[in-house]
Amino acid sequence: MNRFSDRYSFSVPERKRIRLIIDTDAKNEADDQYAVVHALLTPKFDVRGIIGAHFGEEKSKTSMEDSCREVEHLLRLMGIGGAVPVWRGAPRAMQNERDPVPSQGSAGIIREALSGDKRPLFCIFLGPITDMASALLEEPRIAGKVTAVWIGGGPWPRGGGEYNLHNDIPAANAVLASDAALWQVPRDVYSMVKVSLAELQAKVKPCGAVGQYLFDQLTAVNDQYADNPEWPAGESWVLGDSPAVGLLLDEHGFCYRERIAPRIGEAMRYVHPRRGRKIRVYERIETRFLLEDFFCKLAICCGGAENTK
Repeated sequence: MNRFSDRYSFSVPERKRIRLIIDTDAKNEADDQYAVVHALLTPKFDVRGIIGAHFGEEKSKTSMEDSCREVEHLLRLMGIGGAVPVWRGAPRAMQNERDPVPSQGSAGIIREALSGDKRPLFCIFLGPITDMASALLEEPRIAGKVTAVWIGGGPWPRGGGEYNLHNDIPAANAVLASDAALWQVPRDVYSMVKVSLAELQAKVKPCGAVGQYLFDQLTAVNDQYADNPEWPAGESWVLGDSPAVGLLLDEHGFCYRERIAPRIGEAMRYVHPRRGRKIRVYERIETRFLLEDFFCKLAICCGGAENTK
């Protein structure tokens, strides 16, 4: 069930609801938190578990544990601490495309996929796709029972450097080579979700403890990287993980193409075979729909709901 459904003046028909597992490198920087909160506030989703993902060792030697602690902190700020399972994901990237890195997270994916629940199961990956690859390698039977939505990879058709892909290239190749349904949101597309800090101050910061935290932690990271010549821009941000939530609210039927699954080659470039299974590659995101849905849900559930119902 969704813990916030009673805050809305509408209901979602049961046949339209989906099961969701969130896989997030939540302490990597500052936008995962927005996507996680958005998903938890969405009555269409029955969030079955949240997996804390690694994000390499450049920023932290305990990145997976850092992500788990950040998720638990978000749940407490939202007043639902302990209400959603938080699973430890793989502590590191896969060493090759054949050997999984088993974890609570991969076990949770397998368990939910084989549960017998007839509702659609989606897993959104806001960082490396290690836990999906591991689950598929551990239990290939789940391939036809789950859809993965991945924020990652370079622009089509060439590809190129991208942070989430960089943190586990073997896992991406393992998932691309599998039979599991995959929706990819590449870097040029997820970068469309731009917000200004003034917008976040006006629409996020006033919304209770979690809104205050979302704003404060993002502006703190903005200041932390002030001397970086490339990122961030200074007065704007990209909520690049949020498309994974928006696409499950509405599939954006005219915004993607079915493509033959590539391999990831040198310099994270796509290697395109002549034939093979197809994946869904998004080319555009409806940012107005996505952002306004988040701002409204945050206001309704966390900041002044008595005035919006």
